[in-house]
Formats: sequence, structure tokens, C-alpha cells
Amino acid sequence: MAPAISISLNDSSDLTDFVINQGHGVKGLSEMGIKALPEQYIQPMEERVMTKIEPRESIPVIDMSKWDDPQVANSICDAAEKWGFFQVVNHGVPIEVLDNVKKATYGFFGLPAEEKRKYSKENSPSNNVRFGTSFTPQVEKALEWKDYLSLFYVSEEEAAALWPSVCRDEILGYMKSSKVLINHLLQVLMKRLNVNEIDETKQSLLTGSVRTNINYYPICPNPELTVGVGRHSDVSTLTVLLQDSVGGLYVRGNEGEDSWIHVPPINGAIVINIGDALQIMSNGRYRSVEHRVTANGSSNRISVPIFVNPRPQDMIGPLPEVLANGEKPIYKQVLYSDYVKHFFRKAHDGKDTVDFAKI
Repeated sequence: MAPAISISLNDSSDLTDFVINQGHGVKGLSEMGIKALPEQYIQPMEERVMTKIEPRESIPVIDMSKWDDPQVANSICDAAEKWGFFQVVNHGVPIEVLDNVKKATYGFFGLPAEEKRKYSKENSPSNNVRFGTSFTPQVEKALEWKDYLSLFYVSEEEAAALWPSVCRDEILGYMKSSKVLINHLLQVLMKRLNVNEIDETKQSLLTGSVRTNINYYPICPNPELTVGVGRHSDVSTLTVLLQDSVGGLYVRGNEGEDSWIHVPPINGAIVINIGDALQIMSNGRYRSVEHRVTANGSSNRISVPIFVNPRPQDMIGPLPEVLANGEKPIYKQVLYSDYVKHFFRKAHDGKDTVDFAKI
């Protein structure tokens, strides 16, 4: 139901107050039935136009039903090297779990603004639970057309105490059900880097912290003038993404600077992408690829990414096993929390974050 409220879309502080401070988000703007996109959301031309979309190219779809087949392992590693993105089907995460987390996402964003506002930066009882909009509004020249809830996992106890009850169990269920898939993918990817066994230290370096976001991209007037998410690569080791049937995720192709490939929704599939941390650990062998989400003029869209990361206190750099044959490191050792702070300190800017770690 549209919020019964009137705001001046031309008044920047009025808009900020409505969207951010009052907790309506862009969902509130969308549901007011606005006919024109507010100026704050109009992106520069170079950010909103994809000059070259590759209709014939597509990222690999890998059937995981034969987990131990060397061919499956090769497909995973080849995709990580060439594309940085792939979809998996028959992955072992029950469809019911995926459906439940989608419903729970709609459940959270369907709450009244005053309920969602309890989890905003100013009001949330913890930094680990954050409801917000766009990416980093205070440093962005133009805002992104997206609301989100971000949940950093510490423990079952903390989740039980602090996460919104409307979506808590479903998100925890999704995270738990994805664990086997995540560990299997990392074993396969590590093997190609000559890491034959993931011991406790490596495991915590690869998967020591986990954050799950639920994202809501409401119907947008003038979707061609803005973005759902701007160009960026993830700072994770791996990202495990559930998208709905609407579509709109694009990844940077291999055909030069401006080529983009749509990642079509496949019912029951999960999208996997390599993050910057794994690009750095693999010394550039695996690619963390730029991606973006378009805004949509006719459908609301949701997505649920699980970001599997090193721990904030970990030093990340090329793994010794990767450099054992004399390969020269192209990245230095960096404190992971410094890397992440660098990412969140600025607007989305493509692949520029990874330069922070270059030698």
C-alpha cells in the first residue's frame, strides 16, 4: 500500500528524510506511484548505458549432480578463470529452502517503514544488522535504486536476538543449506591452485566470515536513467547468489571494455561469482568480474547474496602454493578489514578496489 504522505521530490533533504531517515526506502517512492525519477537517482550517462550487450554469449551453467566427476571440477575452475561467474544446478540446496528465503525477503520489505527503520544505521542495536538504501549514500554522486537488509553472521544466539524474526529462520536455513556447496566449490578451486588440503587456517582464511544481504529493487519510473546496482566487483572470496525470475544482472564480458552479458534467471539455479579476495589469493588466476544490476520499469526484483569472506583480521595475499613455482606476486599482503573499508568508503567504481592490493 502506498505511504499516505506527501514529499517534495525536488527538495533533496525532504527526499533523504523520507527514503533514509523515515525508513521508506525507494520502495516507498515506488509505491507512491511517482511518474518521474527524482534527480538524485539520475546516473551519469556512462554508468547507465551498456553500449554492447552480447546476446550470443552466456556464462556457464554447471550441473553439480556428479560432484566427484573431474569434468565438473574442470568446468568450475575454467569458469572461474575465464568468466569469474557461473550458475550451478542440482547443487544440493533444496528448492524449498530457496523459495522460503524469497518469500521471507518479501516479508521483510513488506513491513511498515517504522519496523524496518529499527534496523537502520542510526537505530540498529548492532553494526551487524543494517537496513539501508542505495550503496553508500553519503559519498555517492547519484543514488542506486535499491533497498537492502545486510546481516553479518556472528552466531546463532546473536541472530536469534538481533535479526528480524520475519526473515531470520529462512535466511539461516539458506546459509546452512549452502555450506556443503560452498566447501565443495572451494575444495575444487583450491586444488587447481595446488592447495590439496584445506586445513583449519586456510578454511578460516577462505570462509572465516559470512554476510548475507536481502535486496529489493522496486519498480522504477524511467529505469533507463538509473541503476539497481552500479558497476562493481565483490570483495568476498565467493558470492553465492539467489536471484528471482525477473532478471537484470549483467556481468562484464570478455569482448573488450564495454561488453556486457545478461545472467538469465534459471529456476532453481544459484549464481556463483569469484570475489576480489580469491582473485588476490590466486594471484589473478581466478577473476573477480565487474557486474551490475539494471532497474526495471514493470516488475519488483529481489536477490539474496551470501558473501563468503576472510575474517576482518586476516592478511590476504597470493597463497604460498600459488607462488611455489617461482610465479611473481602481483598483489601485496593486505589486512582484509582495510580492503573492505576502502570498498565501502566510496561509490561503486567498477574494478578500482582491487588496485588497492596491487604491488
